[in-house]
Amino acid sequence: MHVPVLLNQVLNYFEPSSGKNYIDATIGGGGHALSILSLTEPNGKLLGIDLSEEAIANLAKIKNQKSILRLRSGLMVSKVEPSKIKNRLILVCDNFSNIKEIVKKNNFSPVHGILLDLGLSTDLIENSKMGFTFMKQEILDMRFNPKTQDLTATMILNQYSKEELTEIFKEYGGERFSHRIANMIVKERKQEKIIMTDQLVKIIKKSLGRYFHVKSLARVFQALRIEVNNELEVLKKGLKNSLDILAPQGRIIVLSYHSGEDRIVKNFFKQTENLKILTKKPIIPDEQEIKENSRARSAKLRVGEKM
Repeated sequence: MHVPVLLNQVLNYFEPSSGKNYIDATIGGGGHALSILSLTEPNGKLLGIDLSEEAIANLAKIKNQKSILRLRSGLMVSKVEPSKIKNRLILVCDNFSNIKEIVKKNNFSPVHGILLDLGLSTDLIENSKMGFTFMKQEILDMRFNPKTQDLTATMILNQYSKEELTEIFKEYGGERFSHRIANMIVKERKQEKIIMTDQLVKIIKKSLGRYFHVKSLARVFQALRIEVNNELEVLKKGLKNSLDILAPQGRIIVLSYHSGEDRIVKNFFKQTENLKILTKKPIIPDEQEIKENSRARSAKLRVGEKM
């Protein structure tokens, strides 16, 4: 089961109770969503959205389980009984930027809270075989949903210009040696098409030499994923559409994991007149949670309330 990041803080700000409706717009493994649902018995509902067909299918199976689920986040443990949530959990495979249309189609209102957890689920990283991680030898694809998307990481690496690659690695990954890496990619692809993750890893190591650090791998892979899935533009559209469907006094919670995402969220909150900012500074996980869940390390949580 996916380990939800900052679960206690999410629940504290949402204050889930009977009759309230919530949307987990990036439901993933369902850690946050199932905990929220367990606190809205007997008639609160949750709409779960995810671009991954596999994530939606896995949650559909959980709805029919008989055993009690235990979700852990830091020192907090939530118990979820599937039989009490199965008729209150609505699952949709789509992009959260389409949240207005999804809500209308499912007649889901009023909406008391919306959660956007922008991190990749552990299942997606470890089991998708789409090249999201440099720890495994896989084809460099990185599409969240191959059925609806055309652009792949392989296409970017073999077709983008040196200048375009440099910009992507710098803006989306924060990589200081972006020019050096891009230059080596263009050089190496003339000899052999870049298709596999291990090829890219070797190229990055070769380009950096004594300056190499594993963080550069993470930054380049992150940058490619963001470009493939148009993540930052999707986020901008998703934030605007989320606020449009949120009920007055409803809250929007966003969990971001890198500076580009957090900057967009911060600016949106500041520039939106009918949104009251409840977190002057982003909330971050404590040492205990980071120790138990390393993917929480870079998480930042921001909360706004619609006026």
